[in-house]
Amino acid sequence: MLFSLRRKQHFFLFTPQAAADHKVTDKEDNNPLLPQRLIFTMSSPKPMDDTKVKRGIVIDDDWPGYSLDLFTYPEHYHHDIENIYIPHGVIMNRIERLARYVMEDFEDSKIMVLCVLKGGYKFCADLVEFIKVLGRSSNRYLETRVEFIRLKSYLNDQSTEDLHIIGSSDLSFLRGKSVLIVEAIVDTGKTMKALLKHVETFEPKMVKVAGLLVKRVSNMADSFTDYVGFEIPNRFVVGYALDYNEYFRDLNHICVISKTGKMKYKV
Repeated sequence: MLFSLRRKQHFFLFTPQAAADHKVTDKEDNNPLLPQRLIFTMSSPKPMDDTKVKRGIVIDDDWPGYSLDLFTYPEHYHHDIENIYIPHGVIMNRIERLARYVMEDFEDSKIMVLCVLKGGYKFCADLVEFIKVLGRSSNRYLETRVEFIRLKSYLNDQSTEDLHIIGSSDLSFLRGKSVLIVEAIVDTGKTMKALLKHVETFEPKMVKVAGLLVKRVSNMADSFTDYVGFEIPNRFVVGYALDYNEYFRDLNHICVISKTGKMKYKV
């Protein structure tokens, strides 16, 4: 149920989807309800460019996140995270929307999903599950086969454009197939650029990339991702399978790690 309170031509909207559909215009700095409740100005709807919608929900640089008191999470992380940056429910709703885009764009009845480990496994599993659910409720079912690839994109702690695949680099099973690469987070795009170049050598029919998070950094990888969940500032986030030295993967929400957390799990 949508619960709304009218006040000075504004409405309080208590649905996560509202954040994706409306521009936040709150200026009421003295309102004690914020930032937990978002205020939106209601105006005449404007048509949106489908390409821009697929670029993801843009999170501003000054977004403070949500108080930890508003959500549940593993108690042993209480001092290790600053805030809940993107709640799990919002993540899932956005992934469902990305699944709809995939259903619309892939004309073949079968697609090959290439999941980039380790951080991408939750995103991939949820995205594929939504594709299946949407297929069962429509007259078009998109059959998915999932393969996994694990990458290393640095040498001596330095990022590199060279691609280092852990395990077999033979992706010949992609030949002639429609391929969807699923990655949890993309920043400069060096790794994705190298992976796309490697994938193309096996002559797939088509290749598209889904990134749950795209970081807003210099030379950000806009051109490498076809479906984006969220565009975020250059902050170190954990949770939803994203880790810090293998910790925090068990968080359902995407969170900002605290200084205490960094020191505690530093190796």
